[in-house]
Amino acid sequence: MEPAPSLAPVAALLGTWRGEGAGSYPTIEDFTYTDEVVFSDVGKPFLHYVQRSWSADGSPMHTETGYLRIPGAGTAELILAQPMGQTELAEGTVVAEADSLVLEFQARVANSATAKQVDATRRRYELTGGRLVTTFAMAAVGQPMTHHLHSDMRRV
Repeated sequence: MEPAPSLAPVAALLGTWRGEGAGSYPTIEDFTYTDEVVFSDVGKPFLHYVQRSWSADGSPMHTETGYLRIPGAGTAELILAQPMGQTELAEGTVVAEADSLVLEFQARVANSATAKQVDATRRRYELTGGRLVTTFAMAAVGQPMTHHLHSDMRRV
């Protein structure tokens, strides 16, 4: 089955990606992790997205799930839910060229009453030469928008 026509710009993301990452933030100690991202076609005009990460000793760290939509030429939306009490409505751009794909998002965040306060996020996914590189920044817990995560993955 072929993905919906609107997904043509992001079809190269389909599959499972895994690699190493590093994180930092002013309120925590720096850390490393294994990152995994899965983009799946579900036969509709969006891709299902699942992200999971593990610490160096193999303990689970984070997970999130959602949907990637391409509502129009050059635009992208990533709608996410996180078990720590946040949802993100990320809107941005998609630039697909012969040898690369770049998605960039800025998100509004809704927090549950018991979640740590996250005010906004920025995400970037860059696929070039068989590598998917991600970066993530957030404004949270009283800090301004600050780099938090970087991972470098390959298709598995």
